[in-house]
Amino acid sequence: MAKVLIVDDESFFSQPIKLFLERAGHEVSVASDGMEGLNKAREEHPDVILMDLMLPAINGYQVCRMLKFDEEFRDIPIIICSAKDTEKDHEMGKQSGADEYVTKPISPIELVKIIENHLPK
Repeated sequence: MAKVLIVDDESFFSQPIKLFLERAGHEVSVASDGMEGLNKAREEHPDVILMDLMLPAINGYQVCRMLKFDEEFRDIPIIICSAKDTEKDHEMGKQSGADEYVTKPISPIELVKIIENHLPK
């Protein structure tokens, strides 16, 4: 079992992913804005983070950067999952330290596979 943090302000997206991951035996928490996501990541030390970009308070790029440039959290895989799909968006994700960038819409089954690929074996 792994700990997964989903940071997304759209519950119609995060809730199905949460259910799929829980059914697969993982512990899942959800944050609905960037600041809450940053705080939960620091408190819970998840095994992987699924991060939206367009978030209230602090955007996903900023949260990713803050975690990846912090010695204590930089090894946590961060998967950006966003509707933003330009080359610039993908490049900014890479520069922020994201481990992977996937584009919405994506099936929950496919996304769970991607998340599980980043979990410790």
